[in-house]
Amino acid sequence: MNFFKTKPRTPPDLVRGLRDALPRLEAGPPGGEANDDVGRNLQQIKAILYGDDPLPELVAQLAQETYNTDLLLHLIQNIHKLEFESRKDVVQIFNNLLRRQIGSRFPTVEYLSSKPEVLFAAFDGYGNEEIALNTGMILREMLRHEPLAKILLYSEQFYKFPHYIESTTFGISCDAYTNLKETLTRHKAMVAEYLDKNYDRFFSSFTTLILSNNYVTKRQSLKLLGEILLDRANFNVMTRYIASEANLKMMMNLLRDKSKNIQFEAFHVFKVFVANPKKPPQIEGILRRNKDKLLKFLKDFHNDKEDEQFMDEKQFLIVQIQSL
Repeated sequence: MNFFKTKPRTPPDLVRGLRDALPRLEAGPPGGEANDDVGRNLQQIKAILYGDDPLPELVAQLAQETYNTDLLLHLIQNIHKLEFESRKDVVQIFNNLLRRQIGSRFPTVEYLSSKPEVLFAAFDGYGNEEIALNTGMILREMLRHEPLAKILLYSEQFYKFPHYIESTTFGISCDAYTNLKETLTRHKAMVAEYLDKNYDRFFSSFTTLILSNNYVTKRQSLKLLGEILLDRANFNVMTRYIASEANLKMMMNLLRDKSKNIQFEAFHVFKVFVANPKKPPQIEGILRRNKDKLLKFLKDFHNDKEDEQFMDEKQFLIVQIQSL
């Protein structure tokens, strides 16, 4: 009876079967045959990638066929039509392929570097509440790789981050902020060069987040600003930032914010202005003119905090300001 047994489908068969089923999703009713086909193929592809002992040869055939058919782009473009479990499968397949390594090479990263539309399709997922957290996870995995993070950072789309952080639901906003932070802190040398070249545009956009009316956005952005400025790789950027009167005035205003947590984050940026041994005359002038007010303010600032490092830093600032 073996004569009637169906031949097991090869990885290229599964990829092509999935690729061919995706366009049928539009035509068929929700949850119809096309959805069943897509779900079945996704499950079988996942089994090859995540089985107890994945066979490198089968994984290689599978990966190569996904590149040949542009499957990854079609999955992202159609993810909103998939059922809940299938969306999760797409995320797992994407992330497995992104981590696939041969020696020091990441073949999927190399492929996606030549197909930036896949990355931008994942980024644009933030515009659709139903899929934003799925595409956000895929984007986060992409951003771990410098060539892909660089594509996003140097694109126009990068400047849509504030919109997605400010104008979406809490969950999507947090996810978008996490990916903004990932873009700006993981690949330090590449980001430092970008900020150096695009200083004005970047900070005029980023400042909208620092001045946001949303408490969470404001606090997270201030914290991220502190991280960026205090990172050694960004020394040139920091020097430029702390030479600006407008930036100093903004931090002095935020020190008096009604939220203690925002005051605390602003303190960590303000201290960089004061601790700078080569203060430009305009910065020293502002600090000198406000010397008495600042000393009185700092002496009473967060005295209830049980944080030795903070108390030491505060005392250091008081000494610096007294000596102006």
